[in-house]
Amino acid sequence: MRTAVYAGSFDPPTNGHLWMIERGLELFDTLIVAIGENPSKHYKFSVEQRLELLRASTQPCERLMIAHFDNRYLVDYTKQMDADYILRGIRSTHDYEYERVMRHINSDMAPQINTVFLMPPRDIAELSSNMVIGLTGPHGWEENVGRYVPTPVLNALIARQAEDALLADG
Repeated sequence: MRTAVYAGSFDPPTNGHLWMIERGLELFDTLIVAIGENPSKHYKFSVEQRLELLRASTQPCERLMIAHFDNRYLVDYTKQMDADYILRGIRSTHDYEYERVMRHINSDMAPQINTVFLMPPRDIAELSSNMVIGLTGPHGWEENVGRYVPTPVLNALIARQAEDALLADG
């Protein structure tokens, strides 16, 4: 069986992430979508919320596992999960350079783990969670952001924006 780990912060999940998950399920027998945490990064949504957003945004499938890992290298988590592949997306030359270096470092640490790179189609190639967060707020943002995220994520962003507005007024 071919098992891959597709890891990221997924803060929030985007249509680009869903594209990667769909392609991953086409390529691998089992796909583990794993939320990793960077202690130096500030997140919009908690790990539990991001897990729920991923579950709500994907079709239930026995070959798809949505999980969380922290305080370990991705390659070590991949080995722990008995996976042989790491799935990564490349949207730009910047992504390529970063992912190329990480692939080599991972190979130094675990030569048996292979990295597979996918390039998203042009219409979502520039899409990132940071871009989505940056678009929230101005009048009419919901329609614009709705193009880039699944409905459960848009609803969560609308709720978060309302909560933030209440806190700012309070």
